Amino acid sequence: MTRSLARGGTLLLAFVAASAIANNYALQPALTAVAADLGVPTAVIGLVPTAALTGCMAGFALLLPLTDHLAPHRLVAAQLTALAAALCLAASASAPVVLLAAYLLIGAAASVAAQAGSIVGRHAPDGRRGRGIATVAAGMSAGILLSRLAGGALAGLLGWRPMLLVFAALALACAVAAAVLLPRQRPRSERGYRATLVSLPPLLRRHPELRRAVAAGGLWYVAFNLVWVALALALARPPHSLGPASIGLYSLAGLLGFTVLPLTGRLTDRYGPRTVITASLLAAATGTAVLTTGLGTPLLTACGLALFDAGCFAAQAANQSRVIALDPARAGSLSSVYLVLYFTIGTLGTALAAPLLGLLGWRGTAAVALAAVLLAAVTARAGSGRPHRPRPGAVHDTESRRPDRHGSGPG
Repeated sequence: MTRSLARGGTLLLAFVAASAIANNYALQPALTAVAADLGVPTAVIGLVPTAALTGCMAGFALLLPLTDHLAPHRLVAAQLTALAAALCLAASASAPVVLLAAYLLIGAAASVAAQAGSIVGRHAPDGRRGRGIATVAAGMSAGILLSRLAGGALAGLLGWRPMLLVFAALALACAVAAAVLLPRQRPRSERGYRATLVSLPPLLRRHPELRRAVAAGGLWYVAFNLVWVALALALARPPHSLGPASIGLYSLAGLLGFTVLPLTGRLTDRYGPRTVITASLLAAATGTAVLTTGLGTPLLTACGLALFDAGCFAAQAANQSRVIALDPARAGSLSSVYLVLYFTIGTLGTALAAPLLGLLGWRGTAAVALAAVLLAAVTARAGSGRPHRPRPGAVHDTESRRPDRHGSGPG
């Protein structure tokens, strides 16, 4: 029997998610200073965000399934300790290759933010899964939104190396709290870690709802990246010709998305994920429609972005609840498949933003994003909305019916 997670544990995991994921972005405002310190071109240090994202994707694929095998107190504490060590390595880097290697490790360890959501999904009390996942999602969103602000302020005050050491100390403090407060119960799993990794791709075939969740989530993440990358490019060009600081102020519109997440969790528990996803995407579509009118009125643009971000954030929290509800005992594995594909599909939006902006202009690019959001809403509503269950008497997942000969996984 899986023990319920205390409220204090949920709040701790939300803070862990915020502080961990922030490390993927906190150094970005100081990249010019880092390049000058190491005596290399900015273009080389500009690979740091790519290294962090690559490491994070590897963490989603290889480390997130560990939530199905290790006790939360041990797993989260160990990964946060590894994060602190990687941050110390980055802070001591004297060459760009060392810094880039450190950020591969930082990105991988920062995937503990996604593990936090899976742990809450597994251990949340009955009828409160949506609320718990939304709380962690709010923490992760806050970490992403505020990371550049905090990182830039600390780097300006202390320097970029001490800034990284501050984040390392915070990771260690969270590791100690996790070791004390999180559940000590190890998940019961009949398959080993290697068998779990092999079993990830077939999950898409076994669960039609997982396929729909991936398709819908990928579509709105394409729209999300398309809007924000194209927005930055469009505002920097004539007739707007805004500087980085002015463009960055538009990101504050995303705070609305952060504030609606607790309500999203309650509504998901009450009305179900599909209803909340549909309503959220309609809000995102409304915001995108506002953006298609142009960028000439800053207040209107900010309102459109606020609706757009709130809808996308809320849909993501409800979609993760939908994925974990398919089989809470395999929350880590299901989340691993979902997040790897979600981010992979979503990067198309980043790649297409500049070409579409050049070809269609801002209004045309926003219209493409609107079409992606509407298609996501249709995809999310498709199907029965019920988790796939095997037919009575059918042979289902024979690998899970016998213990793995190599044991039950690490730890």
